[in-house]
Amino acid sequence: MTATEASAPSPVPAPPAAAGPPAAAAPAPRPPRIGLALGGGAARGFAHIGVIQVLEENGIRPALVVGTSAGSLVAALYASGKNGMQMGTLAQTMDEGAITDWAFPGRGLIRGEALARYVREQTAGLAIEQMKLPLGIVATDLDTGAGVLFQRGDTGVAVRASSAVPAVFQPVKIGNREYVDGGLVSPVPVRYARQMGADLVLAVDISSPPEGQATGDAMKMLLQTFAIMSKSINSFELREADLVLRPALAGVGSADFTARRRAIIAGREAALKALPALRARIAAFTARGGRPD
Repeated sequence: MTATEASAPSPVPAPPAAAGPPAAAAPAPRPPRIGLALGGGAARGFAHIGVIQVLEENGIRPALVVGTSAGSLVAALYASGKNGMQMGTLAQTMDEGAITDWAFPGRGLIRGEALARYVREQTAGLAIEQMKLPLGIVATDLDTGAGVLFQRGDTGVAVRASSAVPAVFQPVKIGNREYVDGGLVSPVPVRYARQMGADLVLAVDISSPPEGQATGDAMKMLLQTFAIMSKSINSFELREADLVLRPALAGVGSADFTARRRAIIAGREAALKALPALRARIAAFTARGGRPD
């Protein structure tokens, strides 16, 4: 051994590698946040009540609800705490004359103030952000043509705006903007349910198919125009839904408020038919630990 070797420090073994962070635990099973997207369709909207009844009877509770036009009314009632049976009773006793306040002359046949008042009465005056279930209401900005999602403020005014079919209802002024029917931009508000945080979107499409024949009646002509627009827009937006329910509403017109019970039954039948697929999607999402496909 040389003098240099004798004076060199002895080699020191490196300390054992520090233990790394523990392996990440597998994500705990988490059921999806179900978003219920209720579409517009005037009197056909009673079908939404039947859908909600079946969901409740089978223990399926949406985490949020968003509605357009007629769907916004049902969404508001549901979010306020009314259950499906209560809404069914309310539907059978509703006097549409009580929510129709005629306006002659004007920018629409109906002012809509009576509808807003009815909504406030039925939801105990709760603002949108005070609802028991997160609520979204979709309307259309009359100036820009853009869709708007209301998640705060006067529920009655928001439903009135969402339901303001041009030429039938007067536009609704909120702040310095005017709003009309949300169905112009989002007949079934799937993308807004996603925006509100839904993992799984259950969409209910109650839109009327185009009649296939011209009509000289001004109101029917207007509804026919809406049906044509809705068909085109829906073909894109409904692709983003996880499951689409289409209640069998043939013969139930958008202005047919006498077919309430028939519409509710149609909603129930559509929901019952979709239950196996809905349960399968819920189970698959839960098994993946909340990860998307």
